[in-house]
Amino acid sequence: MKWQAKWIRPSVDFGKVNPVYRKKLNIKGKLSGAELVITAMGVYEAAIDGKRVGDFILAPGWTSYSKRHQYQTYDITDMLSNTSVLEVTVGEGWYRGRLAGWIKRENERASIPPAIIAQIELTYADGSHELILTDKTWEAAESPVLFSNIYDGEVYDARHVDNTFYPAAEMADATTDNLIPQQGEKVTEHEHLKPLRAFVTPKGEKVIDFGQNLTGYVAFTVNAKAGERVVISCAETLDADGNFYNANYRSAKSKIEYTCKDGVQFHKPSLTFFGFRYIRLDEVPSGWNADDFTAIALYSDMKRTGHLICSDSRLNRLFDNIVWGQKSNFLDVPTDCPQRDERLGWTGDAQVFCRTATYNFDAKKFFEKWLADLAADQGEDGYVPHVVPDCLPKRESSAAWGDAAVICPWQVYLTYGDTEILKNQFESMKLRIKYIGGHTSDKYLWTGAKHFGDWLGLDSPEGSYKGSTRADFIASAYYAYTTSLVVKAGKALGADVSEYEALYENILKAFRKAFSTYKTQTEHVLALYFDLAEDKKPVADSLAKMIRENGNKLKTGFVGTPYLLHALSDNGHADVAYSLLLQDEFPSWLYSVKKGATTIWEHWDGVKEDGSFWSTDMNSFNHYAYGSVGDWVYGVAAGIRTVEEHPGFERVLIKPIPDERLSWLCAELETKYGTIRSKWTYVDGRARYEIDTPSPATIVIGDKTYEVEKGSYIF
Repeated sequence: MKWQAKWIRPSVDFGKVNPVYRKKLNIKGKLSGAELVITAMGVYEAAIDGKRVGDFILAPGWTSYSKRHQYQTYDITDMLSNTSVLEVTVGEGWYRGRLAGWIKRENERASIPPAIIAQIELTYADGSHELILTDKTWEAAESPVLFSNIYDGEVYDARHVDNTFYPAAEMADATTDNLIPQQGEKVTEHEHLKPLRAFVTPKGEKVIDFGQNLTGYVAFTVNAKAGERVVISCAETLDADGNFYNANYRSAKSKIEYTCKDGVQFHKPSLTFFGFRYIRLDEVPSGWNADDFTAIALYSDMKRTGHLICSDSRLNRLFDNIVWGQKSNFLDVPTDCPQRDERLGWTGDAQVFCRTATYNFDAKKFFEKWLADLAADQGEDGYVPHVVPDCLPKRESSAAWGDAAVICPWQVYLTYGDTEILKNQFESMKLRIKYIGGHTSDKYLWTGAKHFGDWLGLDSPEGSYKGSTRADFIASAYYAYTTSLVVKAGKALGADVSEYEALYENILKAFRKAFSTYKTQTEHVLALYFDLAEDKKPVADSLAKMIRENGNKLKTGFVGTPYLLHALSDNGHADVAYSLLLQDEFPSWLYSVKKGATTIWEHWDGVKEDGSFWSTDMNSFNHYAYGSVGDWVYGVAAGIRTVEEHPGFERVLIKPIPDERLSWLCAELETKYGTIRSKWTYVDGRARYEIDTPSPATIVIGDKTYEVEKGSYIF
């Protein structure tokens, strides 16, 4: 759109107090339509005559602002009267607030004023039009929000009544060239959770447990006297003694400080968010009631499309934990965690979870927007930052992390069948391969660079976060894999990819020569899953033996775990894959379930057997990466798989692999063609299969293959 409005900022420095802008609209006649187009340097909440405009929380969201700053469009026709007043409150948000808190540096935009730009187009009943633009006629004042920050929370004074509005000043130095219409999903309120229990800890702390770890905020109603306060701290867990524990939040204060006015009053934040299950009432007026507190979940407004359920209640809890982990961390960008002083769009986490994510929810728009930011932040040499939007000091781009530039677009294409994602990202995908080729010690391998390795692998050397898998092995394996995906993407687009086909063949030859033996579980997994092993059977047998000899337990980290069960089941060891899935001793997916988890943990032993914690430095209890196991349940256990030649489930491959340790399992996946359903049940030692497909399908039951049209089938 063509912007006629200009950016404006307060003419008075309000410090940390969030400004509220005001414009009296003075409608001149009967309206047939009215539209507000707006964005801010920060996060904003707009209201007309005290009523919120739209339901987008934390608008305009988080993008690579210098290149891609989203604006929102709202139909406000039914909200206006002849004397309506528009008010816009602006908080720091991601734009100006501190980011990557452990680095202890200020956001480079921290000194930029909390500016807004808006234009209102009024269409009158007689067909005439009027534009109301942000300019010097707008006013600004201090709002009741004395402070808001993504990590630290909110300070709010309900007694604040300040009618001192100052003229706003134009910001002539701010461009509109980077403004784009809303691309991603908006962030909205979803589940409202009432307290599971309220109790006093051994330390005497007043604590409310909402029963579910989530991302969002707390709304409350209190009857108070002016000057009394409600002060709330957030936590994900309790310590071994049952006391409130949030040392793992590091420097993030995650607090609400609300100063009351007289009487009954309701409050909820709107310019910040928290990751929590528990709240501690550090201060609260007498007579408070736990039922007057509500936890409200915030996440991107995605449609739920996938469901898993089975006969094992522990696995059902795991499936729920995977979904809640995605909800909690798909708040406009795919964050690593929602609670501590991080909450960044880590590329590695996003790529390992992408397939599960696109099955659980319709995440197409979500990834399209995030991948566009990845391309915007990508260097001319192909450098992909560790986090997107990028806010970290530049370091070497790591294997498995930077490869999100290739893996995520390909998976989104497979799930939804839309070539636009490949068209939009293909140059970015090719640039990733260019970067690797320009930052290696060997022509057809990726060697000599620094990487995260098999992050948090359980075979890590003492004092290291990296597993024992060789960094050059991982990097070279991903070099081969992502090059093969570029070839596939190019062919889907009808592009000439002969250069990449030749490159792939050379990488494969060089890899097999350089890495003829595999030392760790993760090395076996990558060699199998990425089709790098010349003879897969002995490699798969070796992997299965390693796992059995380790007590049916894994040793993999962020790189090996997402593909571990696939590597086994694809190569004749589905029984071992099920043994890992059903294992409930540390380390395993069900260990955290046994410990009461309601989301996925960052560490297999975030809470140890004795109730102590892995660490305070890096111990999130809401980290979705290991939830990538969900795609194995959808695609192997239930057998619902994409067909590369017919993406988006235009044609379906359904190849379930059951196991008698489960009585039954059912998966449902809603596609644009309808809902795929795959269920198997053991009856008298035999498996009964019930399959519904809305598309033509290849159904594989044991060693028999059936080519079928859409319909319902029983085997």
